[in-house]
Amino acid sequence: MKNIDLVILAGGMGTRIKEFLNNKPKPMMKFNNIYFLQYLINIFTRYPFNKIYILTSYKNKIIFDNFHNKIFNLTKIICLKEKKPLGTGGALNNLKKYKINNFILTNGDTIFDIDLKGLIKSYKKDKLGCVALASNKNNINNVKLNNLDIKKNTIVYKKKGNLMNGGVYFFNKKIINLLPNKKFSLENEFLPKIIKKGLLNGKLYKNFFLDIGTPKYLKISQKKLKDYFFKPAAFLDRDGVINHDYGYVHKIKDFKFKAGVIRGLKYLIKKNYRIFLITNQAGIARGIFKEKDFFNLQSHIQNYLLKKNIYIDDVQFCPYHPKGKISKFKKRSKLRKPGNQMVKNILRKYLVDKKKSFMIGDKVSDKKCAQNSNLKFEYAKNNFESLVKKIVKKFNNY
Repeated sequence: MKNIDLVILAGGMGTRIKEFLNNKPKPMMKFNNIYFLQYLINIFTRYPFNKIYILTSYKNKIIFDNFHNKIFNLTKIICLKEKKPLGTGGALNNLKKYKINNFILTNGDTIFDIDLKGLIKSYKKDKLGCVALASNKNNINNVKLNNLDIKKNTIVYKKKGNLMNGGVYFFNKKIINLLPNKKFSLENEFLPKIIKKGLLNGKLYKNFFLDIGTPKYLKISQKKLKDYFFKPAAFLDRDGVINHDYGYVHKIKDFKFKAGVIRGLKYLIKKNYRIFLITNQAGIARGIFKEKDFFNLQSHIQNYLLKKNIYIDDVQFCPYHPKGKISKFKKRSKLRKPGNQMVKNILRKYLVDKKKSFMIGDKVSDKKCAQNSNLKFEYAKNNFESLVKKIVKKFNNY
């Protein structure tokens, strides 16, 4: 996933559900006290993107206030504003000002939780992109492009075809320069033309899908989102828990996983646990290494784990220390364990089943953080896999 960007279309007015929006853009509707756009970002930032671009138009201030220039799971978000509505296709022209990489594109009012690695792998270099397709039986009513089929990995039109566009795409960056400089619909005007030219690959998915674009589906969204996203979580310290702590580990060559970590993380995912890393990184404040060194190492870790189908849902770190040498980071912070602000940050963004959740750490400050957060706690042991299996069985009666 290195050098791939994420683009989210979030400029729609939501005409069909206007009465429910309270003067907000569709993606900023709250479900279970979490913005819909946050659910979307949570899904996609399990993958380590280079940058995230949110394309906005209608009532965009609330999107800028909550997401612009923020970091989510190591990835910076940049919000772009249209001067006037340009449609789902015209909005992409705003990306011409940036050095955009090949990118994943998704609608801001739908969630299609697919394997992005598989979508990218299905893309062939002689095409412009690859589209995630869904079955018509899924009743996906608000996503254009239907009567589709896949022939030799390429999307074709077929009379009474049983596949339709799922609203998630992988595009080669060169597609940006092929877009007309005007208001237009990506789904209705542009994509049909390149499908007829045989320039789009397709991959069928039967994964979770949710569309909030119509009153019918809006009414069931609250329950569907809770049923799908409400999960227990493992809150893990990093150094000394998932890797050997040699003191201020910040170089890739010095990073070494502890015994049983890979198998243990896979076990947690199998048991439907989210995985969160919360780590004090005082070495930044002390001037031992720079913030970018932390990002580089953590990105390496997550790309490595991704190859093994292990997803880190979120990473929270504290670069501050009251005795730091770097003035920017020399201060007390509620982020720093035993404070529990890092846990609070996660709980604001995710639906977490705290009764089945736990924390693993190797220091007293980790234990106090867990206590301050009302989370069960265990100290790290020699074999991570054995420990997490013991915890899950103990706390959840598996």
